[in-house]
Amino acid sequence: MAVHVGVTLDRSSPVPLYHQLAEQLRTAIASGRLQPGDQLENELALAERLNLARPTVRQAIQELVDRGLVLRRRGIGTTVANPKVHRRAELTSLYDDLTRAGGRPATTVLRHELVRDERVAAALDLPADTDLLSIVRLRLSGDRPLAIMRNWLPPPHHGISREDLQESGLYALLRERGVRPVVAAQSIGARPPTTPERRHLLLKPSEPVLTMTRTAFDSGGKAVEHGDHCYRAQDYSIEVLVDQR
Repeated sequence: MAVHVGVTLDRSSPVPLYHQLAEQLRTAIASGRLQPGDQLENELALAERLNLARPTVRQAIQELVDRGLVLRRRGIGTTVANPKVHRRAELTSLYDDLTRAGGRPATTVLRHELVRDERVAAALDLPADTDLLSIVRLRLSGDRPLAIMRNWLPPPHHGISREDLQESGLYALLRERGVRPVVAAQSIGARPPTTPERRHLLLKPSEPVLTMTRTAFDSGGKAVEHGDHCYRAQDYSIEVLVDQR
C-alpha cells in the first residue's frame, strides 16, 4: 500500500515546484516518516492530490532516483531504497565521510594487537620482522553495520589505543599526530563474505561484499598505513572520476 506524505507547496516561491516536492519527500525519508521498502504514491495519484502536472511529479521522483533515495521497479512502483553510503574514490576515511553526510558513525574495535606479517610489511616498505599494530574495526552508521576495516600501522603509530579508535576515525588520529596521508595505491573489488563477515555485517551467504585495499603515503613518500576493508555492497558505492583531458 502506498504511503501518503503531507506536502505543502509554495506556488509563489522562485524554487521550482518539482524541487520543493523532491525536498519534502527527501526530508520524509531522512526523518524516518518514509522507511526503506515503503511505496510512494504513483505519479498520477500524486499529481492529482497536489494539483501538479504529471511531468513535474516525474521530475521530482527522478531527482530522488538520481540521489539513490528511491527505486523504480516495473510492476512494483517507486519504493524507498535502503540507505546507501556514496563515497568518492579519494583519500578520505569512512568515519569522515559519514560525518560529513550527517550520519552517526560508531566503531566497535574487534582486534587491537601487535603482529608480524611479511606481506603487509612489504606493502609498508618495512623489514619482514617489523612489529605492526593490527586493528580490526566494525564501522556502523547509528546501529547499522556498514564495514569491517582492517588496518596495519608501522611502529611510529603503535600509540594509537583501542579507546582512541572507538572515539575517532583513523585518519583523524593520524592527523592529530602530525601525519597527513596525501596519496595512496588503492584497488577495489568484490567477493563473497567470510563467515565472520556475514555475522558482523548481517549478510546472507549470497550477498557479496565490496572490498578496498589501500596503502597510504605521506608527502615524503613514507607509508603510514595499509588497509584491507570490506563493505556491505547493497549499502555502499564508490564514485570514480575519470578525467580524459
